[in-house]
Amino acid sequence: MCLWAAARRVCVARRRFGYNYEGGRGSRRPDQEKDTGMLTGSQVVGRVRPGRAIEGISAVLLPFDENGRMDANGLQANVARTDQAGLTPAVNMDTGYTNLLTPGERNAVLQATREVMGTRPFVAGAFIEGEAGSEAGGDPLPAYLRAVAEIQEWGGTPILFQCSAMKGKSDGELVALYRNVAAHCDKMLAFELGEMFAPFGQIYALDVVRELLQIPQLTGMKHSSLDRVLEWQRLDLRDRVRPDFKIYTGNDLAIDMICYGSDYLLGLSAFAPEAFALRDRLWRADDARFFGLNDLLQYLGFFAFRPPVPAYKHTAAQFLRLRDRIGCDAPPPHAARRPDSDVAVLRDVSERLDALVSDIMVAGVALSHGR
Repeated sequence: MCLWAAARRVCVARRRFGYNYEGGRGSRRPDQEKDTGMLTGSQVVGRVRPGRAIEGISAVLLPFDENGRMDANGLQANVARTDQAGLTPAVNMDTGYTNLLTPGERNAVLQATREVMGTRPFVAGAFIEGEAGSEAGGDPLPAYLRAVAEIQEWGGTPILFQCSAMKGKSDGELVALYRNVAAHCDKMLAFELGEMFAPFGQIYALDVVRELLQIPQLTGMKHSSLDRVLEWQRLDLRDRVRPDFKIYTGNDLAIDMICYGSDYLLGLSAFAPEAFALRDRLWRADDARFFGLNDLLQYLGFFAFRPPVPAYKHTAAQFLRLRDRIGCDAPPPHAARRPDSDVAVLRDVSERLDALVSDIMVAGVALSHGR
């Protein structure tokens, strides 16, 4: 059975599609229609495109030792494994505890990453919350410019984390801020973050997203609302306005969004970048074994990203430790933890994952390894 036939059986809408997320005060040209975001189930299923090449960016876990210190060697090993699997590493993300790091520590992460990657591409979070200008009513532009300059000096592509100062801005002011930062970048990514992850996060109106699509240096956006409908709306808008723009799903509870046209920047892929890369190759090869591997990875995602969601990083450390990828699974001080009893579940998933990947590799995959 071809992948397209299988996809049409399993890819059905999980909710009604009368959701209207227009809102916004962003300016539009007179010839631009108002974006209502209304979609039908048929439109969504029609998005499925087996054989499409997937761009995978994987957040990288920053491990710590028993004394709560950054494990630079463990970080570099995680970056190297991600790169060798064929995914682009992303550092100083939520998976890298960027909110708990000092500016100096984030710089050390950039340096360690550059030592591994050389001239190969990587992504890094431009996180400024807590710095001067990031507070409500503040001017975050100087802090963002410092952050993106530092990332680019080390050879990375910046992705802008939102901050508290952005929540009080009008739509026009938001777009202007992105334009001003992008003017100092060769390439930049945006990041929509739901408030369930951070109080400074926000999901933009579609009219704002449309305006962001007009910024040449802005080549993609990570979308982390955990809402399929909102992400489908952005994919539809992207296809109509700027088809080469990337929508990177950040939905670790719906990693099959790549079936509908999203690429990804996930924390879950930090657990097993090799398995994610293989899954992507199966999709590219129109191979129905994609679904079994995706299901097992999604099972891991549901377990890892259960409440309290921030504790998924400790789950990642537990998983990587039992697979001998890092030396210690302790999270940093004050970070959310998981119970030790989780390790038995993770061991079962790890063994099942290894067996499934082995079976797939023995049978062969049509496409060669790599990006």
